[in-house]
Amino acid sequence: MPPTETSPLLENGNGNDELPLSFLQRVVKVSKAEGEPSWLDSYKYFFFGSWFNVLLVFVPLSIISHNLEWDAVLRFSFSFLAIVPLAKLLGEATDQLSVKLGQTLSGLLNASFGNAVEIIVGIAALLQDQLVIVQTSMLGSILSNILLVLGCSFLAGGLKFPEGNFQVQGAQASASLMTLACITLVIPAAYASTTAAGIKEQAECLVGDGRCPTTGLLFISRGTAILLFLTYVAYLIFQLKTHKEYFITIEDGDEEPVAEMSTVAAGSSLLLVTVITSFCADYLVASIEETADRYNIPKPFIGLILLPIVANAAEHVTSVWMAMKGKMELTIGICVGSSIQIATFVIPLLVVIGWITGHPLTLQFANFETIVLSASVLLVTLLIMDGKSNYMEGLMLIVLYLVIAIACEC
Repeated sequence: MPPTETSPLLENGNGNDELPLSFLQRVVKVSKAEGEPSWLDSYKYFFFGSWFNVLLVFVPLSIISHNLEWDAVLRFSFSFLAIVPLAKLLGEATDQLSVKLGQTLSGLLNASFGNAVEIIVGIAALLQDQLVIVQTSMLGSILSNILLVLGCSFLAGGLKFPEGNFQVQGAQASASLMTLACITLVIPAAYASTTAAGIKEQAECLVGDGRCPTTGLLFISRGTAILLFLTYVAYLIFQLKTHKEYFITIEDGDEEPVAEMSTVAAGSSLLLVTVITSFCADYLVASIEETADRYNIPKPFIGLILLPIVANAAEHVTSVWMAMKGKMELTIGICVGSSIQIATFVIPLLVVIGWITGHPLTLQFANFETIVLSASVLLVTLLIMDGKSNYMEGLMLIVLYLVIAIACEC
């Protein structure tokens, strides 16, 4: 055959001139998962690989209780318990997809899909006009990651190793970006409570929760959301391309992870669990109002404490496990990286979605939430700037989180 654009410049010498595969042939080849676990073995591992998956029985109970309009407490409890194993399965599928990736991409992938539950719950609450739940759950996700999950990881790693080490440059970059995100989330509240225009707008507002979507706040929030989007894109380029050496630690004798699922099976499982989680999250949000009113549970406690603990279940397990293996780079990447992603991507995404769908979500947090976020970011920044960790630092983070939980209960 005459040479074409795809013909090699030099012959390979074996006389085997193979034609390039068509798109359909490549799809079939990937679907067969040659050299990888079979579809049956992959799904068997995914659904039966852990006794924790027995909690999946609450998924059909959540669907049934919602459609039959059972008591609100039952609907809330079933949906709450259903999201726990679903969050773990999201983490498991993500972990299997990241087997062939390096530490940096693995941590980024875990943080990205680990936040899938937060995004789903946030969108469900936003479309149901539960703006307070959206704000508190997003803030609670940040606090859960940088205080509870990181604290437990430091504590678990510190009990096994005298000291944990991670890249100072990467930790400083992450801490600085987290501080920037905190400042940008504080500015709308400062505008509303200190500037003359903000005070006047709040005085004219008839909304009683102090989070009135005035014209000025909407403009600031939406402009800030766009800038945070751009900052997150720049951070990805910084982390994955231009300065990736800041986030990688080369360790001798590191065990190679074993793939228990094929790539296509892991991807399809991830998609399936994400869809199921979206339904359970919608049912959970729909039952919050009645449950909170009936049992006098403060909404800030539900948003700041309960929902983030469930949503971060997969990240919690993965981060602690990596810390006990001495892989602190992955621990920092999952915990701090996840918080950065929520602050610079997920929250701005929800603001933009609210903008498009006509739900006026702003970045104005209550004074208590603003102070809590600032204090938490300050403590985490001080602890990780030296590139070292120990069990005492983990204990400090956990104590601060428990104090916040007690305050939210009152």
